[in-house]
Amino acid sequence: MWRLKIADGGNDPYIFSTNNFVGRQIWEFDPDYGTPEERAEVEAARENFLKNRYQVQASSDLIWRMQFLREKNFKQAIAQVKVEDGKEITKENATTAMKRGAHFFSALQASDGHWPAENAGPLFFLPPMVFCLYITGHLDTVFPVEYHKEILHYLYCHQNEDGGWGLHVEGHSTMFCTTFSYICMRILGEGLDGGRDNACARGRKWIHDRGGVTSIPSWGKTWLSILGLFDWSGCNPMPPEFWFFPSFLPMHPGKMFCYCRMVYMPMSYLYGRRFVGPITPLILELRQELFLQPFNEINWKKVRHLCAKEDLYYPHSLIQDLMWDGLYICTEPLLTRWPFKKLRQKALEVTMKHIHYEDENSRYITIGCIEKSLCMLACWVENPNGDYFKKHLARTPDYTWIAEDGMKMQSFGSQAWDTILALQALIACNMTNEIGSTLKKGHEFIKESQVKENPSGDFKSMFRHISKGSWTFSDQDHGWQISDSTAEGLKCCLLLSTIPPEIVGVKMEPEQLFDAVNILLSLQCKNGGLAVWEPAGASKWLELLNPTEFFADVVLEHEYVECTASSIQALVLFKKLYPGHRTNEIDNFIINAVRFIEDVQIPDGSWYGNWGSCFTYGAWFSLGGLASAGKTYNSCLAIRKGVEFLLKLQGDDGGWGESWLSCPKEKYIPLEGNRSNLVQTAWALMGLLHSGQAERDPTPLHKAAKLLINSQMEDGDFPQQEVTGVFKKNCMLHYAEYRSIFPLWALAEYVRCVPLP
Repeated sequence: MWRLKIADGGNDPYIFSTNNFVGRQIWEFDPDYGTPEERAEVEAARENFLKNRYQVQASSDLIWRMQFLREKNFKQAIAQVKVEDGKEITKENATTAMKRGAHFFSALQASDGHWPAENAGPLFFLPPMVFCLYITGHLDTVFPVEYHKEILHYLYCHQNEDGGWGLHVEGHSTMFCTTFSYICMRILGEGLDGGRDNACARGRKWIHDRGGVTSIPSWGKTWLSILGLFDWSGCNPMPPEFWFFPSFLPMHPGKMFCYCRMVYMPMSYLYGRRFVGPITPLILELRQELFLQPFNEINWKKVRHLCAKEDLYYPHSLIQDLMWDGLYICTEPLLTRWPFKKLRQKALEVTMKHIHYEDENSRYITIGCIEKSLCMLACWVENPNGDYFKKHLARTPDYTWIAEDGMKMQSFGSQAWDTILALQALIACNMTNEIGSTLKKGHEFIKESQVKENPSGDFKSMFRHISKGSWTFSDQDHGWQISDSTAEGLKCCLLLSTIPPEIVGVKMEPEQLFDAVNILLSLQCKNGGLAVWEPAGASKWLELLNPTEFFADVVLEHEYVECTASSIQALVLFKKLYPGHRTNEIDNFIINAVRFIEDVQIPDGSWYGNWGSCFTYGAWFSLGGLASAGKTYNSCLAIRKGVEFLLKLQGDDGGWGESWLSCPKEKYIPLEGNRSNLVQTAWALMGLLHSGQAERDPTPLHKAAKLLINSQMEDGDFPQQEVTGVFKKNCMLHYAEYRSIFPLWALAEYVRCVPLP
């Protein structure tokens, strides 16, 4: 049976950590673990998900929850409450529901103080790791037979009814993910017509019905070329010479969005070497299965710009296609011939130097799962027996995750983010005497997880920003600073500092708080908004060169309303507790940040949420940010418009429900059938509370709270519904802990802010 292990570095000599692996969460399979009854319970959860996969596509993340609740012998001791139709919510009702949720959620805390959780959903995360391990010959050692079983189960669970696979678990089928999933099944041993419910045959038919894989997007073309299932001449150029462009040029690596930079860095290395993996009998079979014409008769030059309509979200601009054609026709033929071939060799060395730097500074976790597979493969290509590759292998368990829908790849984990939000929800419950030990453990985790140093050496020459004082999204070893994690982490530590230390532990040292403030101040841009990872500032027209077809806004770093609002709240609280530190800078920061939130409000009163779905998420953050800066419903037009936007969308059942399609279409789209989503209802409820709705008309608040109370399950948790996380407008990300955190937090704020009988 599978078991989740916490803060475990194992015995691998090639793994290292900056904080003794605090926050690390890895799965292991133990054939002797668990009783027959416990194994049957897990198997029942797996089959139940498969049976109902078209109703709820995201997992409830049950496997580790079963383990933790069993290990802690948790039994809900507080009776369930319901608010009957026609009855008012009482203080007792609301407080009881809140306490039930708080006690249940406290039982899910890990031994090192964090809350584990799935952070996945995109269906292109996992296959590249399988491809990489297949090419390097390590598939069966890193992913033994039980892993094969779980990966295949995951693919079966998320195959759409039309036979294809979506970009994410709720998405329509795409050529990119259908091709990747099909190849993955074949590598893992499924036959030509194998797989549950004819999965392979149905997937292949979906591909053939759309003309074969020649229209796969550019990332797919790259991986297929690496596998030997495409020809590099069918890819647009990715010259590694880019990595020593002079900084005065408008298009320079240091001006790119860090994720884009870190994807194309190893891609350009593999492209520059025209690396192709071993041509095995299976690869030869796949060449016949994936195309409609013979492999050796395909005109690769003509397929470079092809992209299936199902995948196309961000079409290439004319200027981009002209640039690709110029590089393809003129530049690449020169760089692959003497004497310019020497320049190519130097470029490959420089590119590899950057890859090694990023690997070392993330303890070989890398910035994310897409980059992980590419960087690991690049290290193997450079030296199959080298330590760099072995250090990568040691960190592959950091990405795999097991739930009732099988094994998937995490984005890179959300341990710090989820825990920081969880602690704020529990603090809002005002139950320190009952859950003090939970808060104390969480406090220690947050302190242990703050990044203590900047990237090593001359980090600016390696295109990196300061990180000392920040919080990452996952754990300290990851190393990449994030503005909203830092803002929420700072706010969390400040809130905990107001609670007696004998309950929650010693408060964070002021210098560490000052370091966090420094991070936030450094990430504010000229328009007042905050970027996530690195300061934004490059020319916006460079987004015309977006090389991906299924994401938007990936070339440059941008400013985000959520990060900006979080930072306002954190710095307002910081200024209250530490009024003498960088006062003028903080005051100016808040003024400019407020202006940004007001400026980016859409005429209908909404704000576009970039990291959650979508306008509901943006409204919660924005209203909270404006209110914390001293703005009120009466004094601020933006708050009045934001409140009006939320109120007009409240459903008859008291909830809010927004489709993920709001994100790519950039307009509010309700869930089918006007269903409500409890996480989004919690966001809207807290946004209205920030605006002072309780003093104006509490009726909408009562309706929302009633829905939350009546939706609470017998154990005190809340049911899993639609995915509510997103990135780059077109891809959803499942935050499995959100369903537990936000309804609880909203109920706590409701109890605190709304007078009840």
